[in-house]
Formats: sequence, structure tokens, C-alpha cells
Amino acid sequence: MIQVGVTGYKGRMGQLLVAEINATDGMEFAGGIDQGDDAEALFNKADIVIDFSVPDATITHARLAANAQTGLVVGTTGLNEKQEQLLAEAAEKTAIMYAANMSVGVNMLMALVEQTANRLGIDWDIEVFETHHNQKIDSPSGTALALGKAARVGRGGGDFVTDRTGKRKEGDIGYAVQRGGDVVGEHDVTFFSQGERIILGHKATNRRLFASGAVRATSWLKDKKAGLYSMKDVLDL
Repeated sequence: MIQVGVTGYKGRMGQLLVAEINATDGMEFAGGIDQGDDAEALFNKADIVIDFSVPDATITHARLAANAQTGLVVGTTGLNEKQEQLLAEAAEKTAIMYAANMSVGVNMLMALVEQTANRLGIDWDIEVFETHHNQKIDSPSGTALALGKAARVGRGGGDFVTDRTGKRKEGDIGYAVQRGGDVVGEHDVTFFSQGERIILGHKATNRRLFASGAVRATSWLKDKKAGLYSMKDVLDL
């Protein structure tokens, strides 16, 4: 029985995670923390902790996980390069699964974007378009940035662009953002050429899919060696 802890367990995402854990065979909710609670005690008690919080809190939780050698599943978005490096350092001591988006469908999309960018090459312009609810803080979203990174890896380069002033430069990977209403998450990656375009996209209609993906990653992470893993590892992509 995997003892699973949840940070921010009283929040909207936290409640979905607790419900998903309780509905999953072989798992037991080990407890949660909210702002101001004793996080260290949770990491000493749980086998694996699921963390959907904010970047600074996630780094604190990663250090606690490393010290307690507790597994950590991170679904926090908006981590910068320095914070991602700190996460990687914590993963030298414990198993950490980190993904900007826990959706199985989005991770399939990332794999397709990387493959498509690789096959099409520099002649095709790439644009990432995303829409989220009006309370989302980071922009572009972590998922949009991850899709851009997948395109850049596939193509072997490219600069990220959010300011669209002036002409488009060859190789740029552009971003456009909308915020409004209660949209869970919509992402499209468009490849443009002369006379044709390819659109790869994903629409999330229920936040439960993120909880489901996180719990699937938690099951996968059990008994894994120290290291930094991704949903590509979980899904064998």
C-alpha cells in the first residue's frame, strides 16, 4: 500500500487528488499540508508526495523530499531554469517525477510535436497558442512552454518569442496567450508552410484528468531509484 501525501490538499486541485488517491487500489491518503502546516512531518510519513503548488514552495518541498528520501510527483507550473536545476539537484537523492502537465493526452501531444518538428525542419514556422481561465498566474503556461521546448528539441534549435513586433525571423517559435472565463486548458501548435499548415492540439474539459495523470505517475514512481523523471518515462514515449 503506497502512502501518498498531498500538498495544498484543501485547494481545488488538492481535493481532486485526494479523491483520486482514495479511489485507487493500492494507495492510501497519508495526509496533507496547507499553507503554514508542518511540511517536514508529511515527508517523513509518506512514501510519495504529490505537489501542485507554486515554484518557491515546490523547491522547498523538493529539499524535504531529498532529505527524507521520499518520492515526489511535481505538477507545479511556472518553474524557471534555476528552479528546475534545484529540482534536478534534489533528484540526486530521491526519485522525482516532474511534468508541466500531467495529462496523458498533452504528453502524447508533446511527443507528436517533437516528431513533427524533426521531420519538417526549419522551413516551417511554429506557433504555440494557449487559452486558460482568468485566474491563471503564469503566462505563457508551463504546458505551452513545454510544447515549445518539444518543438525546439525536435528541430534542433529556435528562439522563443512573445513580442510579435516586426517581421517574423526564421526559426522563431512564437507564443500567443488568451485568459478568460473558466477554461481548463487549450493548446494548439501550428506548423506553417507556403500554402498549407498542420495543427496539433489538445483541449482539457475537466481538471480531474490532471489528478488522474498524477496518481498514475505516483504508481509508476514507486520503488524507482533516485533521479529526475518525466511523463515521457511514465508513458514510455
